[in-house]
Amino acid sequence: MSVIEDNIREIRENIAEGALKSGRNPSEVKLMAVTKTVDDDRILEAIEAGVDIMGENYIQEAKRKIETMGVDVKWHMIGHLQSNKAKYAVRLFDMIHSIDRMGLAAELDKRSAAAGRIMDILVEVNVSGEESKNGVGADEAFSLISQIARLDNLSIRGLMTMPPWFDDPEDARPYFVALRELRDRIVAEEIPGVEMRELSMGMSGDYRVAVEEGATIVRVGTAIFGARVY
Repeated sequence: MSVIEDNIREIRENIAEGALKSGRNPSEVKLMAVTKTVDDDRILEAIEAGVDIMGENYIQEAKRKIETMGVDVKWHMIGHLQSNKAKYAVRLFDMIHSIDRMGLAAELDKRSAAAGRIMDILVEVNVSGEESKNGVGADEAFSLISQIARLDNLSIRGLMTMPPWFDDPEDARPYFVALRELRDRIVAEEIPGVEMRELSMGMSGDYRVAVEEGATIVRVGTAIFGARVY
């Protein structure tokens, strides 16, 4: 068993434990391998170990990998997306996690229509309020989601967040709770065309806590591939 395969097995065990602890079926939680700066051979190892969702931060890097991998997996855009890159994003990705403004949503809608597809998206919420973080403020999320819901070629599937980094993952728990509670309030509004199936939250250092608090997608890079070399 390779190191990557062993890491994935351990992560899946931790996910299952966290899901069961919160009374959920482990199958409700999807593992994404974050592949920024990871070479192709190591990505293929993760795919061979059963990971079928890859997360990329940059259009150019994703384009090369998607075109050369030659394997049947899903690719998600998890990094900040500029509106002028929307035309590439709709061709490359199965889901975009980082929608945080109406201008970007409108451009993606237009480009998705031109490509003849419906793009699955998550709305990124800055639950911490940190200026250094992307994402719409929690108090503005309802308005943004209501506006996006009127667009014909985008399908809102849920929310994404990135809490502050902490040495102790328990310190991230309130931010995961906040996203889950925001999801519940949005569901209660019954906005036409909006589904809140996905909560994309939790990374290598805190994914276990995120799963306990309702994550359906965890974005894991270092815990799978080891520390990145830039």
